[in-house]
Amino acid sequence: MTAAPLRVLLADDEHMVRTALRAILASEPGIELAGEAADGDEAVSAVRELRPDVVLMDVRMPRVDGIRATEHLVRSMGEDAPRILILTTFENDSYVYDALRAGAHGFLLKRATAEDLVAGVRLVARGESLLFPAAVRNLAAHHSRGRRAEALTARLTDREAAVLRLMAQGLTNAEIAAQLTVSTATAKTHVAGVLAKLGARDRTQAVILAYEHGVVAPG
Repeated sequence: MTAAPLRVLLADDEHMVRTALRAILASEPGIELAGEAADGDEAVSAVRELRPDVVLMDVRMPRVDGIRATEHLVRSMGEDAPRILILTTFENDSYVYDALRAGAHGFLLKRATAEDLVAGVRLVARGESLLFPAAVRNLAAHHSRGRRAEALTARLTDREAAVLRLMAQGLTNAEIAAQLTVSTATAKTHVAGVLAKLGARDRTQAVILAYEHGVVAPG
């Protein structure tokens, strides 16, 4: 039985950017363009109507930006919200950090290659997070509230704390499994345990908490 195509919605106020993204996705097997939006307000309406699996969301758009659109979708749709991948020009844009905190599942630079774009879409669709550790660390450093690592890791077992550190380094479940010499299923169980104990909505929120608390040291 053939798997259903992965449906992607493009939300960007620049027509040329949408055209380029559309061309990339159209040539990729197993991916289908669900629709397009030119601002966050249109993106929210399109998501409700078209029910895409993934939204490629520009962070800076007129009327309603990608942060507010992401926040609204996550808050109003809960588990039914699509996976959201933020598009940005600058990796250290503070808007990106706000979008991640609002519920986005990762971010991708607009100068990324077509291969990286497609891989990123597939990655977040699988439930993973697409994060760049150095960039997120720099962003989190400007939002840190002086929290201590112990305040976070005290809630976790030693193994779960190790898993959180690997998550913060951008590793997927399969890569975490390889690092710990366990099965991917076991790694997923550990990740689920981390999320539950931290009260984190998803992997991305757990990673943000890890950076804010200094669980992962620079370098």
